[in-house]
Amino acid sequence: MRRLLLLLVLAGSSISAQNISMQLMGTYATGIFDDAGTEIITYDPTTQRIFSTNGSTKKVDVINISNPSSPTLVTSWTIGGGGINSIACKNGIIAVAVENLVKQDSGRVVFLDANGTKLDSVTVGALPDMVTFSPNGLMVLTANEGEPSDDYLVDPNGSVSIIELANAGLPLSISSVTHLDFSSVTSAQLDSTVRINGNNGAATIAQDLEPEYVAISEDNSVAWVSLQENNALAEIDLTSRTLIAIHGMGYKDHSLFSNALDASDRRNIVEITNHDHLFGLYMPDAIATFTVNNSHYLITANEGDGRDYSAFSDEERVKDLTLDGTAFPNASLVQQDTVLGRLTVSTSEGDVDNDGDYDYLCTFGGRSFSIWDIDQATLIYDSGNELEQQVLASEPQYFNSNNDDNNSFKNRSDNKGPEPEAVEIAVINGRTFAFIGLERQSGVMIFDVSNPSAPIFEDFVNNRDFSQSATTAAAGDLGPEDVLYIPATSSPNGKHLVAVSNEVSGSVSIYELIGQYVGLEEAEYQMEIRVFPNPSVGLFHLDRPADIEVVDITGKVILTKENVQSFDLSGVSKGIYFVRVNDQPIQKLILD
Repeated sequence: MRRLLLLLVLAGSSISAQNISMQLMGTYATGIFDDAGTEIITYDPTTQRIFSTNGSTKKVDVINISNPSSPTLVTSWTIGGGGINSIACKNGIIAVAVENLVKQDSGRVVFLDANGTKLDSVTVGALPDMVTFSPNGLMVLTANEGEPSDDYLVDPNGSVSIIELANAGLPLSISSVTHLDFSSVTSAQLDSTVRINGNNGAATIAQDLEPEYVAISEDNSVAWVSLQENNALAEIDLTSRTLIAIHGMGYKDHSLFSNALDASDRRNIVEITNHDHLFGLYMPDAIATFTVNNSHYLITANEGDGRDYSAFSDEERVKDLTLDGTAFPNASLVQQDTVLGRLTVSTSEGDVDNDGDYDYLCTFGGRSFSIWDIDQATLIYDSGNELEQQVLASEPQYFNSNNDDNNSFKNRSDNKGPEPEAVEIAVINGRTFAFIGLERQSGVMIFDVSNPSAPIFEDFVNNRDFSQSATTAAAGDLGPEDVLYIPATSSPNGKHLVAVSNEVSGSVSIYELIGQYVGLEEAEYQMEIRVFPNPSVGLFHLDRPADIEVVDITGKVILTKENVQSFDLSGVSKGIYFVRVNDQPIQKLILD
């Protein structure tokens, strides 16, 4: 077996495989800056057009990408009603999610063809925040957030609307609409990590659960719904149109080496470090399903989102809380601005004994993406501090910068870091790739997730010009809100493309995927041997026998084995290690 060569290793980060990247082709700019000029995008291969929701004009912008190097505006469609929140396209049908002029009233899904001709409209729940087609094109689902009014006097139930179509294409024929809310859910059905805290606890469970995003299984049988503010996932049976379960997502332990974070915007150095009694609430925005070796997975972009209304807010800085003296004997140090003092945390978690002080702290978001085995409803991977580490490696002068200020250093460290918001999955030549959009830092990170328990970092691509003020359009793309993969078989130039919509800069950029795994002429690559569990307390397993070589972060070989199906690192120190299995790309191991 060839020796592993480690040229550069950041604590907590993996080595870039550099087998795939994105090359900018062209950009369409709305000319609308910092006013949601473009948010959610979808693509119709027949017309070779992207359809983009414009939150500023409350219209749908139609963008011609027949020449991906020069995307141009064709027209804009007026839909009517309140804001346009989401859009999806399949088989020539376009579905647009529209909120009511009174946001707490029922919304609509408006159906059009690719030329903008209205086909139909149906009523859905309050504040439809996301719309998607099932893979077979026979269902359209909306996540209806049901957000309360600012004074909490009106708080509609969160819900999911299931629109059944008679056929998978034109002509459009709607068979039925099912509105599924959570009025039957009781507190006994929820674990302790599902947050029910709205309006100081006065909101009902049905009012409090707020669907954000929907992902549907490849066999069209199950929908997974992110309940962002609730730190939970809802599982829905699409055959019976019933709720299966609500799964609390648990807490991310920031005392673990792999979960270190940079928590202060007031230090002039990056300090990605651990903190005792500090946890992260995953709170995903975008989610997506994928399948590897007949196993089913859900990937989540763990953005985080608190509740901040005039009548109720669950956000506070650590320095403004009373900390328990036993849990935090060094509270005066912890609450300094240069440590955790300015970190925004939840006031709804942490007071275990209800005595008015906090025994632990929960910050919003995981600053990560996670992969969940949805057959077992278990977390099998979290990227830990990988996103912050890769930002540090790529853009150290602008680490944890915001997307609408003057390129400040560490401006978002006391909030949610780079803030992963968007996620897209692409399967290319037998490999599965995840594209993670970073809302605050801007840019997209690419990971090979073909081995879901041990993803490999590929590249970080950011079309942001830090030499220009982030308060003007000259700064390039700012605030990616949505990432869309267009396979070569559907793209206008026969190449694999990725489109990124950027909310702050009001722009849509088109990239061509380049690299070893991208060309259609390439043969399929053999699936990596899975190493699991990862992280582990010591014992790692392989899904089939192989040769392995493990090194530490200095490149020192600590273990070699031939033709084994497990290996044990329990005798070495906790931390990050790297393993090559046979001649596969290097994989990161986390020993907790």
